[in-house]
Amino acid sequence: MTENPTHLTVSRILDVPAKDVFEVLTLPARHHEFDGSGTVRAADDTERITASGQKFVMNMHRAEMGGDYRTHNFVTAYDENKMIGWQPAPEAADGSAPEAPLGWEWLYELKPQGSDATEVSLTYDWSRVEDQKLLEKVGFPAIPEKDLEESLNLLAAAVTKP
Repeated sequence: MTENPTHLTVSRILDVPAKDVFEVLTLPARHHEFDGSGTVRAADDTERITASGQKFVMNMHRAEMGGDYRTHNFVTAYDENKMIGWQPAPEAADGSAPEAPLGWEWLYELKPQGSDATEVSLTYDWSRVEDQKLLEKVGFPAIPEKDLEESLNLLAAAVTKP
């Protein structure tokens, strides 16, 4: 685990090849299966992520965000079987899509450990959040380290699920 004032990173070895992990991570319809915070409910977009620059929409729930809400997730990193990342932006109260993310990012990095094991690192990074009011309102990190660790535990289960 690495920690500093602008990001948290947790890692875990999964006993599966990187391609199997990547397959789950790139399918938004499965994201609720490995969300250790309990915030992700379901994907509106069920197509597989295939490149940086794409966007997918998730239905979310968090009391601190006023209950149910939707996020538009901008894919910021994509390297097949190695890395996938996105920056979310909550939908406006009127239901309109945000034009750009607000600065925090979720990044999964995969490092093969032989032919059938993968070190997975999950980084929650809020270093690009520039809006001081947002920083104060959200109180980063909004998701604690224990929830990130639980995300990797749940990912291990999701990857081995038939």
